[in-house]
Amino acid sequence: MGTLTTAQIIRRSKIAIVLMVGVFGVLIVFSNLTDYQSNYIYLGHILSMDTTNSHLQYRAITSEMMHHRIYWMIMTLETIFTSSCLLGCYQLYKQLDASPEQFHEAKKYAVLGFLVGLFVYYFCLQVIGNEWFDMDQSEDWNAMKWAQSIVDFLIPALIYLVLKVDN
Repeated sequence: MGTLTTAQIIRRSKIAIVLMVGVFGVLIVFSNLTDYQSNYIYLGHILSMDTTNSHLQYRAITSEMMHHRIYWMIMTLETIFTSSCLLGCYQLYKQLDASPEQFHEAKKYAVLGFLVGLFVYYFCLQVIGNEWFDMDQSEDWNAMKWAQSIVDFLIPALIYLVLKVDN
């Protein structure tokens, strides 16, 4: 480690963070594909609002066809999130010893991946799932804490990634 500069360590840490997020995405996509039914049932309960005792039941989506379509949309977005992060990690690794401008430009796929992840876990789950479908009212089918933990990691990681402190 004595031969690495602080800037080189920072660059490697950014690559490691993007890789960790990408591996997280791989596990999510793998889980969704190999355990489709469990995750589908979870989403179905959220969309149906059948465990919320909410006066907003008119918002519920009870069509199984729509549940499948929304689930496939989420899985597609998670695949884009994962692919972008892994591609971003590769691009950053390729530019590890490049100029600061080239290394910064190589962040674009990782930034895109993080933004798609935030769209899924913040906007889709927390905003739509919670505010429209009252997900937080369900004791059994509530993904708020899980989604919040992802958002709590992605936002500071995104800020750290885009900072130009890796010159």
